Amino acid sequence: MKTLPPSGALAGLRVLEMGSTVAGPFCGRLLADFGAEVIKIEAPEGDPLRTMGEHQDGVSLYAASLLRNKSLVTLDLRQAEGQALARELALRSDIVIENFRPGTLEKWNMGYDVLSSGNPGVILVRISGYGQDGPYRDRPGYGVIGEAVSGVRHMTGDPDRPPARVAVSMTDYLTGLYGAFGAMMAVHARQATGKGQVVDAALYEGAFSMMEPFVPAYDKLGTVPARTGSRLPGSTPNNLYPTRDGGHVHIAAMSDAVFRRLAAAMEDAGLGEDARYATAALRRANEEALDARIAAWTSAREQAAIERALAAASVPAARAYTLADIFDDPHYRARRMLQRVPHDVLGDVTVAGVVPQLSGTPGCITQAGGAAGRDTRDVLSRWLNLDAARLDALAQQGVLGQMEAGA
Repeated sequence: MKTLPPSGALAGLRVLEMGSTVAGPFCGRLLADFGAEVIKIEAPEGDPLRTMGEHQDGVSLYAASLLRNKSLVTLDLRQAEGQALARELALRSDIVIENFRPGTLEKWNMGYDVLSSGNPGVILVRISGYGQDGPYRDRPGYGVIGEAVSGVRHMTGDPDRPPARVAVSMTDYLTGLYGAFGAMMAVHARQATGKGQVVDAALYEGAFSMMEPFVPAYDKLGTVPARTGSRLPGSTPNNLYPTRDGGHVHIAAMSDAVFRRLAAAMEDAGLGEDARYATAALRRANEEALDARIAAWTSAREQAAIERALAAASVPAARAYTLADIFDDPHYRARRMLQRVPHDVLGDVTVAGVVPQLSGTPGCITQAGGAAGRDTRDVLSRWLNLDAARLDALAQQGVLGQMEAGA
């Protein structure tokens, strides 16, 4: 049995996570970090998440982080008995998280109508590609597909190349965050009404929310935004510039005051007084010439020297960090953004820290994610009062499953 966080803003909340891969598990991980008791159900063969990313000695390092602070249960939801056990767990939960294709829970007799009739206060967080209704409802979806539909993918990359992607599950994380945010709003509303509700979080809508500045511009001006590489459209200078030692530094100095500080740090009096760059609008109109001038300055200097000079001048700037830079950075250590936590097989493992940081009821990480099914017997015993004989019978029927230790 894992040790649950002794306190936290969400202590006392019971959460059943039935999601898989990234969006659902991240939603559950956020709640677990702040003290909610999160029970994760996965298939006997394990969440597909366990096949993603790097492994050490057969152990998924991604799962060690994303499944942290959770009790790990395996149930075969293809069997009626497995569905019944999951339903009983859901009826004892404050929040249920799922990211199956719409209609899947209904096939298992676990739709919101069923759950709320037995537990009026239950909150059902439903994460899917396109939402629970609409003409695309039944389409399969992943985060990167949501990015394509949202317009974000069209804008990512260099203008002379096909659309690129960010090499992380960005939209899954963002939509999982929206799901957790929705769950907290529903918990707050339940205090007044006593009733739960459905939180409908769609991957394409999570991605589309990042298109906010371009929606009214298209409506009024017909502007279709295009790829601009490392430059942020409408914000100048705000770009990635080369350094003498082969690195890059991103500089964001779009406001008038910050731009003047940048010119002073560059020891380029003419730049600060140049009429072409006197205002933000003028800098946008002359961004090619301005970027070339800044790039000439950075190209003649070492990356670290540029960072020191701009930090001294209070100009927002930083190299494009690698993971090696992050592990070596004193600020990450001071803010506890790299935390070493115990792991059942590896001994310990470093994972990303808790966000956000609360002053009164902070989150914590007590244990890394472990093997699928690690806590099945404990959870079914505590939550459903099943005795050892009943658990043995379920195991023999294949309803319960357990992977190799450490998977």
